[in-house]
Amino acid sequence: MSIITPVSGFDSDESEELAYKRLNAAEAQALRERQPSVSPWRIVGLQALVALLVALAAWGFTGRREAAWSAGYGGLAVLIPAVLFARGLMSQFSSINAATAGFGFFVWEAIKIAVSVGMLFAAPQLVTGLDWLALLIGLIVTLKVYWVALLMRPKFKRLKR
Repeated sequence: MSIITPVSGFDSDESEELAYKRLNAAEAQALRERQPSVSPWRIVGLQALVALLVALAAWGFTGRREAAWSAGYGGLAVLIPAVLFARGLMSQFSSINAATAGFGFFVWEAIKIAVSVGMLFAAPQLVTGLDWLALLIGLIVTLKVYWVALLMRPKFKRLKR
């Protein structure tokens, strides 16, 4: 597998074309080691933990199980679609080439949104004594894990010269 990288730095003259050099396998591996990716399963795991903590916090602050179930369901409305999305992106079909990866991303993102919206519409029938405020708090706090995961990603390692 080869990766294409720019040979020269970005110039202020936008009309100038950048020259690209195809990396060999060793150079591509070195680039991957310098810029490690974050596993989507790690983010899903963090979301599960946060959803559980929010549900427990809702129970602790209100003393009502309905608030805890509502907050937990809000977290699940983020977590279950995220699991589907991660599973879909990690499938073999999504990694055949760049075109299928891009198409797969949009398909799984649409599925993720549809499942989230469907779960929110189903909430009044599934959660007894639904507390919408607790549900929204669980949903929003669990969604914010994406930002925390971005901050926790491994730092870029510079080449030693």
